[in-house]
Amino acid sequence: MSSMRIDGEMPGKAPLAAAGVKRHRVIINIPIVLTLLRIALIPLFVLVFYLPYGWAYPASAAIFALAGITDWLDGYLARRWRQISAFGAFLDPVADKLMVVAALVMLVSRHGTVWLAVPAIVITGREIAVSALREYMAELGQRGIVAVSFTGKIKTTCQIIALLMLLYHYSLFDLPTHAIGVALMYIAAGLTLWSMVFYLRAAWRTLNGG
Repeated sequence: MSSMRIDGEMPGKAPLAAAGVKRHRVIINIPIVLTLLRIALIPLFVLVFYLPYGWAYPASAAIFALAGITDWLDGYLARRWRQISAFGAFLDPVADKLMVVAALVMLVSRHGTVWLAVPAIVITGREIAVSALREYMAELGQRGIVAVSFTGKIKTTCQIIALLMLLYHYSLFDLPTHAIGVALMYIAAGLTLWSMVFYLRAAWRTLNGG
């Protein structure tokens, strides 16, 4: 079996620099630490959600809200302090998708209804498809073509509010949070499909020289 040198290159192989591969030094700054914190919250989020106590639902919703705050804060600080990096740009959407998918899986497993399963499948499938499309367009040097759109931002807002309400579980100020959460999930799923079509059309026009 071939061994790998400490510098990450295989003996007998051309050095990475000679192969034209650029090396990027990863600098861990406060925005990236906040993003890593969001990922670290996921095991706690899952654990709290499944605790056999009445306060588990509001507590899991609070953890999800805290993750959302760190999502806004890391982007704000990265822009304000000019600490935007390639690693941060990669890690931030990964952290977001991990938290959202974890919430969707737990909610579907707990409630076990087709009414939640359908939008959960649509949202998860879209995230996989768009992530793959962005990766492909990045390889072509056209990542900006599939940058986040205004519709995508509205979708994300509806999705976060829906998940918060569904995670909270209990009525809030006599409002049926579960019913409202499900309705917002369908709105988010519809916007999810719409924004995916927008990204696919933009990418298709670029690939066809239009």
